[in-house]
Amino acid sequence: MTRIDETMNGWLPVGSSVPGDWWQSSIWPGLTRYPEAGLALLCLTQILCWTVMPALVDAAPPGDVVESFMWGREWVLLTYKHPQLPGWLLEISHLLTGSFRWPQYLLAQLVVSATFVFVYLLARDMLGRTRALAAVLLMPSLYFFGWPTPQFNHDYAQMPFWAAICWLLWRAGRGGGPGWWLALGLVSGVGLYAKFSTGLLLLFGAIWLLSDTRARNRLATPWPWLGLAVFLAVAAPLAIQLYRIDFLPLTYVAGRDEWVLVHRARLYYIGVQMAGLCGLLLVLSISGLLRRSPAPEQPIERGALAYLVWMGLGPAVLVMVASLFTGAGEAWGAPMYNLVGVVAIALLGHRLGAVELRRLAICAFACILGMSGAYAGIRWTSCNLRGRMDAVCWPARQISDEAEAD
Repeated sequence: MTRIDETMNGWLPVGSSVPGDWWQSSIWPGLTRYPEAGLALLCLTQILCWTVMPALVDAAPPGDVVESFMWGREWVLLTYKHPQLPGWLLEISHLLTGSFRWPQYLLAQLVVSATFVFVYLLARDMLGRTRALAAVLLMPSLYFFGWPTPQFNHDYAQMPFWAAICWLLWRAGRGGGPGWWLALGLVSGVGLYAKFSTGLLLLFGAIWLLSDTRARNRLATPWPWLGLAVFLAVAAPLAIQLYRIDFLPLTYVAGRDEWVLVHRARLYYIGVQMAGLCGLLLVLSISGLLRRSPAPEQPIERGALAYLVWMGLGPAVLVMVASLFTGAGEAWGAPMYNLVGVVAIALLGHRLGAVELRRLAICAFACILGMSGAYAGIRWTSCNLRGRMDAVCWPARQISDEAEAD
């Protein structure tokens, strides 16, 4: 196994130099010479496969998408359930394309791909470009970045905001200028319009900001407070509307929790989350990153690793613990696993070589191609051969035309 390393545009020391024969040992040297190109290819594959396959087999949009289309055309700020940024985006996609059929699938994959990009940017700052690519290559093996993504809803609309907030907060807390703080405030405020649970990540970010000595010192400058002012200005209309409708979304959440407690086993939520992570463990094993090897000569900076674990795993673990006492929807954790791949590479990246990187790439593309193909096959079989009346099987156009006629 050959060590991979390179000069990093971040705050960490670099490791040992790359041996001169490394390029001859790899059939995909471009993955390390141009990791951004590998990232772009991954995003393009994700967008094409997960847009085309559902559009070919689904006769109707998934249930959450239909509801968001309904609210989106009214341009409401807030409903009894959620803020309506996803509805606005869906309505814009319809106005631009004139279709209700395929734009929502494209929109969902643009959101997922944006998440890949922001995760790469954070990992690049901490681990270097090659290991950042390896971290993103692990993401397609997670259930939440594959099978459920055709249903563009609030859980997936907030994905890129969670990733962007983690990146911007790290940059700002490590000495970034005023632009990083202002961008953090803007993105954090807009993220609440995707779903209120973005506030959970903001809470974890605030705790880190106060506990990390270097980041806390930045509070002596005016820039964090200007960023906070931007956040409050952006979030103010949402807070006002929430007050006007008597905090109905909180009532909805309480009712949903009661339903989940009655209809789901106590460990149901945790079981779904663990099942969604199984693919990651399988890919780590296939790639060879789980084998024993000497400890790294220069491990990741302790503060960076603590940040990754806190921001990348903290919210997910907290919700899992809370699910033992309250109800939690199985898809609510979707944006909480953005940094799992980065944490894995931060801990195992010293084992990353040419062979391991190539295996990660093969597994990533196999996951995208295989899962999207399986989705198309199972959906088509269910709707056309087994006669199941899932929402995506309904003759939506015919139903709509008859309703309009009546």
